[in-house]
Amino acid sequence: MNLSEILTAVADTLCGYPLFFTLIGGGLILFLSSGMVSLRRLPHAIAALKAGKSSEAGAISSAQALASVVAATVGMGNIAGVAIAIAMGGPGAIFWMWVSALVGMSTKYHEGVLAIKYRTRTAAGYAGGPMHIITRGLGVNWRWLAVSFAVAGMFGTLCIMNANQLTEALSATAVSAGATIDESWIKLIIGICIAGIVSAVVLGGLKRIAAVASVLVPFMVGAYFLMVLYIIITHLYALPSTISSIFTNAFNLEAGWGALAGIAIIGARRAALVNDAGVGTASIMHSTSANREPVKEGLVAMLGPAIDSGFVCTLTALAILLGTEIPAGNTHGLTLALYAFGNSIPAGGLLLTAIVTCFALSSMFTYSFYGTSCAVYLFGEKRAKLYTYAFILSLVVFAVVPLGTAVALCDLFYALMAFPTMFTLLALRKQVREETDRYFSPKPAMSI
Repeated sequence: MNLSEILTAVADTLCGYPLFFTLIGGGLILFLSSGMVSLRRLPHAIAALKAGKSSEAGAISSAQALASVVAATVGMGNIAGVAIAIAMGGPGAIFWMWVSALVGMSTKYHEGVLAIKYRTRTAAGYAGGPMHIITRGLGVNWRWLAVSFAVAGMFGTLCIMNANQLTEALSATAVSAGATIDESWIKLIIGICIAGIVSAVVLGGLKRIAAVASVLVPFMVGAYFLMVLYIIITHLYALPSTISSIFTNAFNLEAGWGALAGIAIIGARRAALVNDAGVGTASIMHSTSANREPVKEGLVAMLGPAIDSGFVCTLTALAILLGTEIPAGNTHGLTLALYAFGNSIPAGGLLLTAIVTCFALSSMFTYSFYGTSCAVYLFGEKRAKLYTYAFILSLVVFAVVPLGTAVALCDLFYALMAFPTMFTLLALRKQVREETDRYFSPKPAMSI
């Protein structure tokens, strides 16, 4: 085996069941430890979004932080990943995606609480994330773990797949529309355009990223909702049986307990990889919030998986289940989704391509901030700017070159972000429970 094959094998191994059991198993422990916070405190989470805009220099509001996190997580995985889950596990996989979303909400709650509790005040605003949670929460003897996360974070947040797959989709659309330019040149032009759009946003700093995300996320999720609503209305006769199939297939024992476990694992695994709960990136963004109450930020943070793994993934599932027959063994996710939308909506394939473009670009905006924050922790503010420029350049490079070893490296670093993050969340779960009890304990009456 050559180096590329070795890296691919290692990445595939770590990003398989070890990562799945780390995120889902660890998330289940956090779910129980927090007193099922994602179920019991959901109304409080919605109420926490009503906080006003931030007037603090260098800080953003909790709602802007949530929008920026969702901008990163709502991506191609919400479309292609759901299609793959349905193709592999049937409609029942969607039920287990919902279960995984509940678990992920508890994990994100812990990330949000600890992000505020252990962040650092800087001249530009706030800095936080797993690096700071580890060193301030676990102690300086664990700094090596913080450094390992930061190194993995710089590479794991490179948008290799987003840049490549978006370029593939757009170039295919251009070719099908009759473009006569060589496809390699089309990809280069698209890559340069993507880099230009991303640079216009990310070079404006955190405030611009948050401002764009606050507008883009509601727009793209709303537009996606309207497209699926059209499919639902035009297939209303099939809606009851479709929803019923999600529940009946989720607990179908005709093929035995092994098949049931397989369906559950497929659905939960896809949801875990979509919402990034436990990877640690969300705590980087939530640490920049002007909110000074850890629990309130945790409540806001836990809405992320509800939006991406819950709401958006459900929209995709309904569109696919209503819009097309699922061919046996077909796991080409994006192709299946494009067919379902194109089959159900006039020009649906083009509309979905436009939505996918928004999804992919929004991920790039936020992921650039994540990677730069890791670089700031390692090298300081001035040198970290070089990383931002390298991130922008990589969008052009990965748009035109074969993925090969780059994807394996990105996947490997993704896993290397999750392992220290989940270890830290589990180690500090008692502190989160103490903060939760303090926040929700009855307040003593004021004496007159």
